[in-house]
Formats: sequence, structure tokens, C-alpha cells
Amino acid sequence: MPNDKKNILIVDDDKVILDSLIEFLEAEGYNPEGVGSGQEAAEALHSQRYSLVVTDVNLPDGSGMELLTEIKKQHPETAVILVTGYGSIESAVQAIKLGAYDYLTKPIIDDELRLAVERALKQHSLAQENISLRSELEQRYRLSNVVSQDYRMGRIFSLIESVADTDTTVLMTGPSGTGKSMLARAIHQKSPRHDKSFVEVSCGALPESLLESELFGHVRGSFTGAVSNKEGKFLAAHGGTIFLDEIGTSSPALQVKLLRVLQERQFEPVGSNQTITVDARVLLASNKNLAEEVRQGRFREDLYYRINVVQIELPPLAERLGDVALLARHFLRIYSARHRRDKTGISKAALELLERHNWPGNVRELENVIERAVLLGKDSQIQPEDLPDGLQALASVTMHPGLRGRDLKDLMAEPERKLILEALQASQWNRAQAARSLNVSRTTLYKKMRRFGLTYRHSMTSTGNE
Repeated sequence: MPNDKKNILIVDDDKVILDSLIEFLEAEGYNPEGVGSGQEAAEALHSQRYSLVVTDVNLPDGSGMELLTEIKKQHPETAVILVTGYGSIESAVQAIKLGAYDYLTKPIIDDELRLAVERALKQHSLAQENISLRSELEQRYRLSNVVSQDYRMGRIFSLIESVADTDTTVLMTGPSGTGKSMLARAIHQKSPRHDKSFVEVSCGALPESLLESELFGHVRGSFTGAVSNKEGKFLAAHGGTIFLDEIGTSSPALQVKLLRVLQERQFEPVGSNQTITVDARVLLASNKNLAEEVRQGRFREDLYYRINVVQIELPPLAERLGDVALLARHFLRIYSARHRRDKTGISKAALELLERHNWPGNVRELENVIERAVLLGKDSQIQPEDLPDGLQALASVTMHPGLRGRDLKDLMAEPERKLILEALQASQWNRAQAARSLNVSRTTLYKKMRRFGLTYRHSMTSTGNE
């Protein structure tokens, strides 16, 4: 394997063996350094990073086992191979339990040492790559990467800060594409469980017949096609966090099992009588109005109140128009770097089109639009022609002269007010029915009714023009 001059520390008080090992490893292309005691090894490890330590078990000032323990504590990324002239199965087992990669006995055979070093360094490279990937994930899913200047998102960030370090269940609601998955990962990264697994399950993407097996696992022969035992997602998330997206699509039978897991942290795999206890924090999300689903009898009331401990309602991007430019520039920086494109910004004309779009696909749609523009755009700035046809068509929509100079929020308020009033009147002021017809949550409808001063009394005094 390419060794790119890996640093290796050899620890042995026998100078003949020490020099022999250094000579052999230098001939193999490595960068070995030798010391004669545990104290010298500790000093060397403190002053320089080593990919591998090869140490004798018997040292003049202690044992290789003690040095191994210290290395695993202070330098966990460094691989260790133990060497002894008096090998036994018990000592080999103890060494492996303490974290040694391998255990060799003297006299050392060149081929055995060569193979052990190659494998240990390969493990070291994988460990380093794992640390790097974990660090990258932590950076990507930090709460600070969720970009917004909307006051409602500010309150959501504050709420996440308050509950992230607990094990409380969090329910996120809002339309698809508003960033529920990213917020779930941000909660996990800020929690004490951040170094454990984060397991995401899209309940709506799996057939009902397979979802229970996916979550809880199954035993061989429990159903047609179950040719072997399978570990479920809950067990995979043991010690970490499980995120159940689109929970509103789950069947009544599965809801019963979920309720038990949430209350007792126990379940049985499909086809098994064995009860498994699991320690996993549960985060959930739904793009459906679960309170309405309860009223319609499609979602269990007891499960709804069990998962609705802390609720986070994410507003659609259409209600956060001040975030469009902010998010667009944020995604521009990300995808310019990822795809190695030299993009310096977004032109005024293109930004105007982005802000006039109603974003039915929310933040996810905006992200996809910007990535597409980064890939296809020829100019250093994103131009209108780099945007999808639907957005370019907005350029041909002329604005009435009397509307120029008015705030966008004011321009949208009157037609929005009329739409809400029409829906309320059509439903005879049944707010739940009006919310469904407008495809918004009842909470969103209540807030807008208060904002526009729409009450039942208003309907009794409204004019025909309204």
C-alpha cells in the first residue's frame, strides 16, 4: 500500500531489536523512530503525531499494556501493535480488549510484521477519514448553518437551544421542503448524543407492509422474503437519535407500536417474542395537520399527545420572503465551491425574479434552483436566463404603475386577505374547513385572521365588495 512516509514509533529496550526494526521499516518506505522506555515514548508522542506505535510488552519503566492504555486515552487515533517474547492467549486477548490492533510474538517474522503494519496503517487511515467525515457532518448540520432573518425562525432557533440537550420528544410540522430534516440533524448535533448515530426514516416512502420491519426489524421466516434476521432502525439508533419523517402516514397498527416505544422504550421485532429495550431520542416531523388527522380519526389521539411535547411549526418560504435573497446567496456559496464554479453573486434582475416567485417547494426548491443556475450559468453572476422557465416567465409580468414603490408585503396583503375571507365565507366560518381549503394549518389561519382583523363579526358587517 502507498505509505506516504507514515510516522511509526518503535518502543523496545533491546537496542539490537530496536535497530533491526528501524532498519526493516525504513527499507519498507516508512519513517520510523525508536525509543527505549515508556517515558521516552510518552515524550515522543507529546511532541509529534504518529500513525502507529510498535511497542514491546516488557519495558524498563513499566509495561507495554500501560503504554497502550495511555495511548488510547491521549492519542485515540494512533494504532498500536504489541510485541512480546512470552506470548499467551490470555495476554493477546487482554491487549485486543485494551485497543491494540495486533499482538506479535518474538522472534518477529518479517512477513508477519509487514502485514501487521500495513493493516494497522490502513485502519489508521480509515479512522482519520471517519473523524474528518464526522467533523464535516457536524459543520454542515450546525444550527448556525440554518440561514434566516425571519423573527419566527429566530424563535425556533431559541427553542432548539433550550431543548437540544434534553431527551424530550420534538414534533416538527410544516409544508414539505421547509427544512425539517436539517433542523432534526441540528438538534442531534447540539445534543449529548451527537457522537452516536442519527438515523432518518421517511415513513411515507415505504409501503405499510415494510415500514414496521424497517423500524423494528424482523426474524427469519416472519413473512415471505424474510430470509434472514434484520436489525431495525430503532436498534440502529440505540444511544443516538431517530428521526421519523412524515409520521402522519403511519398505519393505526404501527401507531400502537410507536406509542409503546415512546412510553416504555421497548418493542418486539416482527415475528419475534423477544422484547428489546432501546435508548434512542425520538424526533418526528409531519407535513399534515396532525390535530386535524386526530379529529378525522386517522391518527391516534394518545400518540398525538405523546409526541406533541415540544412542537416546532416551520413557516413556508412564501411567508419568509425576506429570507429568499439571504438563502439564495447562501446556496450560491455552497454550490459554487462544491462544483468549482467561479460565481460572484446574483444579478439584480435574477434576484427580483426569485423574490417574486411563490416557492411552492419551499427552501428545497430554492436550493435546487440555485444549484441548477450555478451549473448552467455562463456569467460570473446568476442571470435571469439561468433560472428555470417558470421563474423567467415572471419577467414578462408587468406591474401596474400604481403599485410601483410599494412594499412587497403590502402588495400581497390585500389579495391574501380576500382569499382568506372568501374561504371563511364559503365554509360558513368553519375555520378548520377554511384552513383545509387554503392548504394551511389552523394555527397559520388564526394568525392571519388576527393580522387582517377577520372575525365572524366582520362577516356580518362586511360589504358586498369584500
